[in-house]
Parts: sequence; C-alpha cells; structure tokens
Amino acid sequence: MEIKRDAYLKKLISRKHNGLIKVVTGIRRCGKSYLLFTLFKNYLMEHGIDQQHIIEIAFDSFKNERYRDPHVFYPFMEEQLKDDGLYYILLDEIQLLDDFESVLNGLIRIENADVYVTGSNAKFLSKDVITEFRGRGDEVRIYPLGFAEFMSVYPESKYDGWNEYMLYGGLPSILTYTEEEQKNSFLKRLFEETYIQDIIGRNNIRNQDELEDLLNIISSAIGSLTNPKKLSDTFKSMKRKVISPVTVKKYLDYLCDAFLIDKAQRYDIKGKKYINTPLKYYFTDIGLRNARLNFRQLEDNHTMENIIFNELKIRGYNVDVGLVTCTEKNSKGHAVRKQLEVDFVCNKGSKRCYIQSTFAIPDHEKLGQEEGSLVRIPDSFKKIIIAKDAASQRFTESGTLILNIFDFLLNENSLEF
Repeated sequence: MEIKRDAYLKKLISRKHNGLIKVVTGIRRCGKSYLLFTLFKNYLMEHGIDQQHIIEIAFDSFKNERYRDPHVFYPFMEEQLKDDGLYYILLDEIQLLDDFESVLNGLIRIENADVYVTGSNAKFLSKDVITEFRGRGDEVRIYPLGFAEFMSVYPESKYDGWNEYMLYGGLPSILTYTEEEQKNSFLKRLFEETYIQDIIGRNNIRNQDELEDLLNIISSAIGSLTNPKKLSDTFKSMKRKVISPVTVKKYLDYLCDAFLIDKAQRYDIKGKKYINTPLKYYFTDIGLRNARLNFRQLEDNHTMENIIFNELKIRGYNVDVGLVTCTEKNSKGHAVRKQLEVDFVCNKGSKRCYIQSTFAIPDHEKLGQEEGSLVRIPDSFKKIIIAKDAASQRFTESGTLILNIFDFLLNENSLEF
C-alpha cells in the first residue's frame, strides 16, 4: 500500500539544489523515512539519477550504529563521493549522530552534495537549524496523515473513515491493522515504549510519574485554555502532588519539542496583540491522545476541533486562539464587558481567516452562538463555521460561510473562496 504524500514531496522537490540542508521534522512514525527513502528516492531515480549517486543512512538502524560516531561517519561519506557528479545524501534520524551540527556544516560545504535529513525532536533540529546552521537549514515539517490522505487508501465510505480517523488517528502504520484490538495495542504500545521513553531519555527526566500525570491531564482537556499555574493547581487538587509551574512548563516544552503536542497562543483580535497566557494544547495525532486515555474519553466536539487544528497546520497556517472583547447590555440595561472566543485565527502570509468549530448546528439559536464572536470582528477577512452536520456549503446573512467537515477536509482549496 503506497500512500502518496504529494504536498510534502513537492516541498522537497522545490528545495533541490538550493544550497541548504533540507531538514524533515515531525513526530516519530508519521512517515518521514518513507517520504525521504521511498517517495523522494523514487522520484530521483525516475528522473534519471543513478542509484549510486543516492547515499542513504538510517542512524536508528542497528547495522549503522557505528556511523553515529562522526569520526567514522564523515570519512565514510567522503569515500562515497567517487566523482564530480551531484550526490544526494539522505540521512534518517540525524539527532542520533554525535555532534551532527558540525558534521552537517561540513557536508554542506561539499559542492556536489545535496543533503536531506530527518529528525524527531525540535530541540535537536528546528531550534539548532536556526542557531547552528546560521541560515543554512531549510525545514519541512511533516504531520501524520490528514483526513484526505487517510481516505486516499481507506476502502470504506467517508463516514466510516471519519469514525475510524476520529478514534485511531492518522499515523500511517494504523492502516496496516484490521482488528480493533491490534490498533488499540499498537497505539498504546507506541506511546509507552517509544514516545514517553524517548522524551524521558532525551531530557533526563527523573520522575516519570509526573510526566505521565501531566499527559493524562492534557489528554483529558484538549482544546481547553490552560497554563502552567493552572496545571500546577490541578496537580495539587486532583493528584495531591506539589509540582511547580516552572516544572510543568518544562514538561510541556519537552512534549512540544517531541512534536507530541502543539499549542495555540491567545490573540486579542481587536487589540492586535498576543496574550501570553492561557494557551490551548492539541495532540499532533488524535489517535495517540485517545490511546493515552485508553479510548475512554471520546468527545466529538473536542476531537473534531483537534482534527481541524491539525489540518490547518498541515496546510501551512499559523494558528492562534482568538479573543474578541465587546460591550453588551444585561437584563437590567447595564453595560457589561464580555470576552468572546474565536476557535482559530489562521494566518498564512497575507491571508487570514477566522474559524469556529462545532459538531452540530441544530437551530438558529446555536448558529447565533457560534457566529456571535465572528460578526464582532472589525475586519473583512473570511469568517467560517465548520460543522459536522452542515447539509451543504452556504453563507449566512452576515456573510459567514458554513462548511461541512467533509467539504473542509477533503478539498485542499476549501478555504479559498
């Protein structure tokens, strides 16, 4: 089964020979190796590149363990460049190579080498690309399968696919299992044996229970506004544990650096400024979130909101949580100041749109609630409500677009109107 990941492949193709190190980042098991070693390699060979000019090393493979020593790897790499032709160097899980920054800075100086690497940790890659490579790194972030990618190989209807996707998420390997028990076991085992152990080992965490308790709290409250102080208070009240906000913040950063969770910052739309706290946290893959809770706490609204957030990130948007301040009169005629929330403020270059997520719009009252914050935004950018049960695409009298969740997810141009 081949899953075409054309959007990411095009990004790699467009970056060929640009003189920079192409860094493919993303959560473990999201398809980075497949993109680089299968899709991109096949593209190169289909366009006339001799396989002898494609050098590939997977540092997480036992047979390549010796190459994690830069004093072994670099001489080996020099030996592979046997002529003046252009060589494509594909390196998987580069963070396992000791002193990889210096090695890559050496490789980039080789005129007939075009370098591509993958890694699963932002702390070791994204941030270091900026500080260590001094403008010589070019990051391509890859995510688990979006719903359209998932449906491109899923054999049943989009409705069955939606139920499956909401429950088990979009890690490509999930599509290789046919039984529910297999899928459950795969996700829970992956969470425990790969993600958690990787984070603990990489960051020298001494108290694993604290990290796991925080994961449980975050998993139970996806899409809820929170901050380290509030989470610290939750530990005191629910877990009878004292964990400082500083420690909570550190753990949250570890989870974000591992691409396990992502955050959306709060933005005052009228004031045009960011509010440092609180934030919203979402799981990069909803199946992993469900596995963390043993598939018990399954809320349609929050799950759909998480999926929409991920889709927006896949499409390259910067996503914030919007805040609109307004003044209304209460039942006694007194002016009352209110803060209304916009689920997502989405920016990409000069483009912007505002999105509300809701599972259902059963009546005009619900529509008014969802549209209330949007109609108070004092600009002309697109306002959209995405609903699971919307019959068809339509505009309200106020100019808000109502989109069915399938029209949004299955059409990559659904926000272009």
